[in-house]
Amino acid sequence: MKKNARNKINEMITQKMIERIAATGSLPWRKPWVSQDARPQNLISRKPYRGVNAFLLHMMGYAQPYFLTMKQANQLGGKVRKGEHSMPVVFWKFVEPDEASNDPDNKGYAMLRYYHVFNVAQCEGIPEGKIPKLEKPDRDICPITEAEQLIEHMPNKPTIEYGRTYAAYNPLTDTVHMPPQEMFLSDEAFFATCFHEILHSTGHQSRLARKGVTDVVRFGSHEYSKEELVAEMGAAFLCGHCGILPEVEDNSAAYLKGWLERLKADPSMLVTAGQQAQKAYDYIVAEKLEPVVA
Repeated sequence: MKKNARNKINEMITQKMIERIAATGSLPWRKPWVSQDARPQNLISRKPYRGVNAFLLHMMGYAQPYFLTMKQANQLGGKVRKGEHSMPVVFWKFVEPDEASNDPDNKGYAMLRYYHVFNVAQCEGIPEGKIPKLEKPDRDICPITEAEQLIEHMPNKPTIEYGRTYAAYNPLTDTVHMPPQEMFLSDEAFFATCFHEILHSTGHQSRLARKGVTDVVRFGSHEYSKEELVAEMGAAFLCGHCGILPEVEDNSAAYLKGWLERLKADPSMLVTAGQQAQKAYDYIVAEKLEPVVA
């Protein structure tokens, strides 16, 4: 895929996110969905949207988490109302290597693509029976217990030490440091923080080997900011998985401005971080799904 075409898609997705952040005054990864059923998903396949797509669609603010293409709406006997605006969904399409080529380096390549979706609330004429009713999740275990079990059963788990005065991940010793749980305002705040640090640990060389963790990065640098975005997005995925709604620590104008400046400076950061956050989430919950796209 031509680099400038990929850049245009990255710029389009980043601009959509910037517009939503400006309109809502909040970061989507600071306010995730409250259950897996409420995560944005395709109405037909019921598959959840992954990576940055999940946050973009969630930010649209619709009561129903179901989305579909215009063609899918027509196939159900409905249609998209005139004047409604779509949201792009990005994905990676792998192009197989050219069998006729004698180039040993011709191993195929990935192309960043996108298509447009609409929420069911933007459609009319779709039979009511085709749209599931979104009900309060009937959980067998409480969100806090589920969070505890998720951490306990993480594959190749890092060492977790409690009792520090700060929360951090040390890649040199592969250790997550956490203050005692009682020091947090709530159990939800504790696990949201713990999820953030555990997300960093997935970048360790023995796991997913992300540059923001395996390399020495300077505080405040571009690579540092990208790794922080991966951790924030991934922690939001985990909170949504368990049904934990974390307290928003900082949505101040200065904090939002800082993130907006970073996204504008590197339009590829958002899609890349979303992809890596999804991989980290899949690793922690040990989900074996289709290859991560975006």
